[in-house]
Amino acid sequence: MTKTLTEMATEVLTCGDGRAKTELSRKHAKTWFDARKAGEVIPVGTANPPLQPARPEKPELLDPRDVPRRRPGSLQGRIALLHAVAHIELNAVDLHWDIIARFGHVPFPIGFYDDWVKSADEESKHFNLICDCLERLGSHYGAMPAHAGMWRAAEDTAEDIMGRLAVVPMVLEARGLDVTPGMIEIFRKAKDDDAVAALEVIYGEEVGHVAFGSKWFHFLCGRENLDPKDVFHELVRKYFHGALKPPFNEEKRAEAGIPPDFYWPLTETGAVAD
Repeated sequence: MTKTLTEMATEVLTCGDGRAKTELSRKHAKTWFDARKAGEVIPVGTANPPLQPARPEKPELLDPRDVPRRRPGSLQGRIALLHAVAHIELNAVDLHWDIIARFGHVPFPIGFYDDWVKSADEESKHFNLICDCLERLGSHYGAMPAHAGMWRAAEDTAEDIMGRLAVVPMVLEARGLDVTPGMIEIFRKAKDDDAVAALEVIYGEEVGHVAFGSKWFHFLCGRENLDPKDVFHELVRKYFHGALKPPFNEEKRAEAGIPPDFYWPLTETGAVAD
């Protein structure tokens, strides 16, 4: 008997090992899309996912202030940067399955599930690409400590679908659009073609994930007859801890459906850039 989509999502969330989690994620994504191509719809169902996903024993998770800083120009610095990216991607796999598992009771068109299953599948691919880069450099995911605060936004918005969409794809993932070009340049200078190629794949596909967040946030605002910009500002101030920090990749953010008057007022100065 085929599992419901929320059961599949919960199965991913409760798998601890990174490579096993992403393998299961990609398998369930294929099952979903194979059924969709065949004209069948797997029931979404409802689930009771864990508040925190299962994690491997390593890496040790530290307060962000306690994670060692390394210069990105050195080999160890580049390994640390890739390790941080792998950690972000593994959290993203869980975040995309969690939005399905946790909010299965909220009525959405089938396209909502298509978008987040696709995102989870792509994040799984990203994690494996970065792990491959780490292993080529003689390291692996879990070899150094990582940021413990990554799941905080998910816990804070566990009962607020609009808050989840505002903070996770439209703030946290949008930040990836700002910083990834600089990371690509670091690895280009180091002549690490594999890392450059992996990060370019991530950069291209993350625009779509941010766009999915914006699309479904606007959908919910439209359904409730709310002003998206005002609601976004209110929810980010409620759930995101601290001001948004420029510089912003305004071109890619616009491509993902987030105009400057959404994020500039949430910076410390609060002024919309010309």
